[in-house]
Amino acid sequence: MTRHLDDQTIAEYREKGVTVLRGVFSDWVETLRSGIAANMDDPAPNARVYTGENGGGRFFVDYCNWARFEDYRAFIFESNAAAIGAELMDSRSVQLFHEHVLVKEAATGVPTPWHQDAPYYCVDAAKTVSIWVPLDPVPRETTLEFVSGSHEWGKFYRPQRFNAEPLNENDGLEEIPDINGNRGDYDIVAWALEPGDAVAFDYRTIHGAPANTSATQQRRAFSLRLVGDGTRFRRTEGIVTSPPFPGVTLAHGVPLAGDEFPVLI
Repeated sequence: MTRHLDDQTIAEYREKGVTVLRGVFSDWVETLRSGIAANMDDPAPNARVYTGENGGGRFFVDYCNWARFEDYRAFIFESNAAAIGAELMDSRSVQLFHEHVLVKEAATGVPTPWHQDAPYYCVDAAKTVSIWVPLDPVPRETTLEFVSGSHEWGKFYRPQRFNAEPLNENDGLEEIPDINGNRGDYDIVAWALEPGDAVAFDYRTIHGAPANTSATQQRRAFSLRLVGDGTRFRRTEGIVTSPPFPGVTLAHGVPLAGDEFPVLI
């Protein structure tokens, strides 16, 4: 099989839980921009729009729309994303969990709080990768930041919505540490990014992003959530997941399967 990544990139992903991929999706930038424009014109019922206290630009968030927009389908099924995911996860199989669109318009005074993705999700998976593709230049000041190695801490922290409200009030999980108040205690990594670059990270890796304080520059991003060998569906009574997947009837603990989760490799 054709290799897409070098050994150093793969090793960094395994060690830090995150790595940067330069220019890997440059040919797909316009396709994804077109898809996001269509998505914002026709959001799904679960889409959320956050605004800062000063009423500035919107923070638009939506997911699970790949079956509705051809541009999304083309990227998911025709790009090298699944092959890249297989190499990062060291997985023979790659399955789509969902896609996630995040748009911070100019002057959006809403940060992305520090969080892990895994506690939000309805899957138990040892092999995971999120591939976050910016479609606008992202300076270091507003880019995603990651706590290096946090995927190996062996902890799940309480998930919260992007407005800081808990997703589940009584989930038994502990609050995420105050990373912003103690930045010197953590190995925080981040990169300035150009359209078509990507950041790949494990679902367990703690990450967040500052508000978009630019008066003119929006920040559009398309994130692809993939899983590998051995992934199973997780269902917990009384616990809301995000995405919720209300139409999925899989029992707890069975292999992830169904039209919502197509096998890509």
